[in-house]
Amino acid sequence: MAHLRATVWGPAEFVGLPPWWLVRKGTLVGILAAGVIVGTTLFGAWVGRPSLADGEAGLVCAVALALYLSSLRAGRALVGIAALFGVCLALQAPQAAAGMVLAERGLVQSVVVTSVEDGRAADGGRTRYLCSVADADGVPLKVRIWRGCGQATRPGDALAVVYDPKGTVSPRGWQTGADVPGPLRDLTPWAAALVVCSLVAVVRSHRLSGF
Repeated sequence: MAHLRATVWGPAEFVGLPPWWLVRKGTLVGILAAGVIVGTTLFGAWVGRPSLADGEAGLVCAVALALYLSSLRAGRALVGIAALFGVCLALQAPQAAAGMVLAERGLVQSVVVTSVEDGRAADGGRTRYLCSVADADGVPLKVRIWRGCGQATRPGDALAVVYDPKGTVSPRGWQTGADVPGPLRDLTPWAAALVVCSLVAVVRSHRLSGF
């Protein structure tokens, strides 16, 4: 049972509180993993590299973290949980990165609604209306807008969108007084969970001997 517990959750071969250097190492591993996952996605969105902006590089980083923890012979359950948090963070990062780009260099313009679609979920979930829009020259935007698009919106109405002048991310609806970025706030719980799990995995991987 002791061997099984050590295999699943890590041996944690220390008495009392874990050594400070071990805690520092675990914290550093978690922060670096979260930073690289978010950072590569943000860089990809900023410069227009789809392979990075879409979160693919973040998924690779999550796998690399799992392999590193496995090399420390950390508990298998903790390695799996850390990998899961890393994947979730990588999947959430693209939307946040796009929001950061729009917050930093986005410009607001008025567009005209051409059609409104009721995006009600099939399971009776929250209703979301999607507006197809065109710019001042009548050129349709490739994406549909849901921010600012509501039940009362009709074709011909004007909506405000924020767009990236370099075109690396898609436009989004914009509302006066709305928090355009707010993006990193959504990533904080996932990043914190990843750091904590990585810390615990590293700390519990400690062995008094190399065997």
